[in-house]
Amino acid sequence: EPPLKVPHVGWNNLDYPQDDWLFKGIRRKEANFYFVHSFHMVCDDPADLLATADYGGPVTAVVRKDNIVAMQFHPEKSQDNGLRLLQNWVDWVPA
Repeated sequence: EPPLKVPHVGWNNLDYPQDDWLFKGIRRKEANFYFVHSFHMVCDDPADLLATADYGGPVTAVVRKDNIVAMQFHPEKSQDNGLRLLQNWVDWVPA
């Protein structure tokens, strides 16, 4: 198998819990987001890991801890899915 290209540039589908508010209105089979990165975070606490992408194995794509959400991909470049995700984030009211 050829080595993976670095930087990782392109579209990847996310694996995430279907019922999470951040992904409201985004269909799992169509959950493609645009990635551009050479490095990725390794999440130490599985409870904080919200979504992964497959790039030669699972890669951390979204983490959430308390009222902080971080994304490895570029939602602003991810067309309709990115706009929906950003709107969900703007509409979010932390407990």
